[in-house]
Amino acid sequence: MATVLIVDDTPENLSVLSGVLSPEHRIRAVNSGQRALQAAAGRPRPDLILLDVMMPEMDGYEVLARLQANTTTADIPVIFVTALDSGDDEERGLALGAVDYIVKPIRPAIVIARVRAHLELKAARDLLQDRNSSLQLEISRRMAENLMIQDVSIRALARLAEIRDPETGNHLRRTQGYVRTLATQLCSDARFAAFLTPHNIEILVKSAPLHDIGKVGIPDHILLKPGKLTSDEWLIMQTHSRLGYLAIEQAEQDAEQPIEFLGMAKEVAHYHHEKWDGSGYPEGLAGEAIPISARLMALADVFDALIAQRVYKGAFPLEKALRIIREGRGTHFDPAVVDAFFARQADFVAIAAKHADGELGSAGESAG
Repeated sequence: MATVLIVDDTPENLSVLSGVLSPEHRIRAVNSGQRALQAAAGRPRPDLILLDVMMPEMDGYEVLARLQANTTTADIPVIFVTALDSGDDEERGLALGAVDYIVKPIRPAIVIARVRAHLELKAARDLLQDRNSSLQLEISRRMAENLMIQDVSIRALARLAEIRDPETGNHLRRTQGYVRTLATQLCSDARFAAFLTPHNIEILVKSAPLHDIGKVGIPDHILLKPGKLTSDEWLIMQTHSRLGYLAIEQAEQDAEQPIEFLGMAKEVAHYHHEKWDGSGYPEGLAGEAIPISARLMALADVFDALIAQRVYKGAFPLEKALRIIREGRGTHFDPAVVDAFFARQADFVAIAAKHADGELGSAGESAG
């Protein structure tokens, strides 16, 4: 049974309305506005309120306003029941948020019909709200599941490059951390703020592990060569940025709908070896023609390569790595990105230590 709260300062009116409605509904009756507010917020919570307008101390209009101001009672429908029978009074009551207006003396059949109609409307609304809430929970669950699958798939793809080049170890996790650190440092800079929104930062961090996916296309005798590459071998090595771009572009085309992070992943893979002075590859872009995402990845990737053990080199001490980064300001790297790096140098060292390979850990600790 639905619960109906009847509010009237006259005992006779409470008795009449209770008698009319009690056969079909659970009735609660109170004789003042203050008690009405307490009853509405209590248990059982009313499904509908019949509210007198003309009451001492707190009239029905004020009671309605207070009900609507309280989040626990704002959605309870209220029907005004009053001796005020002018059109202006009815318009005022409905304008303030009452769902209906019944004029005294009441006619039982009218009261029963209107109460039943509004209870049915509320039941339908509550059912719809419950279904919407359940649907939203299911959507949220599926979105979280899809994001998890997406993240796992990204890392699985990125691992392909690591399988070919196993000495990179935790390179993916470190470069993700470095990129996030640079992005959060630069997001308040007017030159970067439009791009480095919180949303784009998350997309950038998500796409960062795919920056070297093109290495799966580089032959082992070049990728794993324990020494300096010849000029011809170096030209082949440089193609990994283009190969990565093409692989991600194909995945993008195969998708049934646009996937945002693939667009940025393609950008990062293609351009993260470009240099600020135009001497990089594959297209020799310079300055701000290089996408911001690639400028951040360029520094993150080089810093990690410097302090990590690789097949072709030992791990550099932190001091040497910092000197190389500083010397690359305005030539290899965007000056603003280098400044952001040194502003957050301690965070870079902490990330390197957290996701350290064997040699990297000892180098990071001695440098710290």
